[in-house]
Amino acid sequence: MSTTTPEETTATPEATIAAARERIDALDDRIIGLVQERMAVSAVVQRTRIATGGRRVSLNREMEILARYRDALGRPGTALAMTLLELCRGRV
Repeated sequence: MSTTTPEETTATPEATIAAARERIDALDDRIIGLVQERMAVSAVVQRTRIATGGRRVSLNREMEILARYRDALGRPGTALAMTLLELCRGRV
């Protein structure tokens, strides 16, 4: 399966790089928005858990998240998940 588009085969290397960087920037914007949304949803979960007498952090749930990212992305996925968890719940 080829990932080359017709534009890439006729464009200059500089144009191909510029277009790819624009796409990366757009993807980064979407990722940042999703992380911000995840942070807001996590805050709701934390507030609700605390309001009902629970703990702010569920270690079992965090282990599930770490495993999901590790399984999907390998070892770097674990580091990414740790960063997301820290952003969403703060340092433990």
